[in-house]
Amino acid sequence: FLPPTDSSWDAAYERELQTFQDIGDTGEIWFGEESMVRIIRWLEKHKVPLDSSVLDIGTGNGVLLVELAKSGYMNLTGIDYSPSAIQLSEKVREKEGMSNIKLKVEDFLAPSAELSGFDICIDKGTFDAISLDPSDAVGKRKLYVGSLCRVLKPEGFFLITSCNWTKEELLNEFGEGFEILEELPTPKFCFGGRIGNSVTALVFQRK
Repeated sequence: FLPPTDSSWDAAYERELQTFQDIGDTGEIWFGEESMVRIIRWLEKHKVPLDSSVLDIGTGNGVLLVELAKSGYMNLTGIDYSPSAIQLSEKVREKEGMSNIKLKVEDFLAPSAELSGFDICIDKGTFDAISLDPSDAVGKRKLYVGSLCRVLKPEGFFLITSCNWTKEELLNEFGEGFEILEELPTPKFCFGGRIGNSVTALVFQRK
């Protein structure tokens, strides 16, 4: 599992958009269904109010937002810098009748001024994709952390799911401005007698 490279995002979502229009298939759910269940369970366990403002960073097909809406969350926004992804998520939103989900084409590394004051930010694979960018990945990761500090309220929660970074590496990346609250359990795999996690899921709180 690797996120598409920068140049192929739009092409990938254009294909998924066509498929959705043809047969109603929403396309791939990143990290699988259990990754969405894990996020929603955490929000419910911690009694996060249903009117909390939630931002899905790199929403893709928007399926996570639909699941959050089905769980009763009312203040939902999804952004993606691929116009085809936003078109796809708009079609998914329409099919599911979820008119209260807001969707915007936004580059998270240069967010617009109106993107601010969120109680919760969720990232499933977007930080991974930015980290793989061959042009100045380190600089882009710094921009990402800066954007996160701008859009997330102090004491707001940041839930990140990653397949490229270990817990220690993510603690290092988000060490400034954020503190770790907990690591969420993810599926383990065994390779050559060593047990490891292919996916890391962490919850941070903005200081």
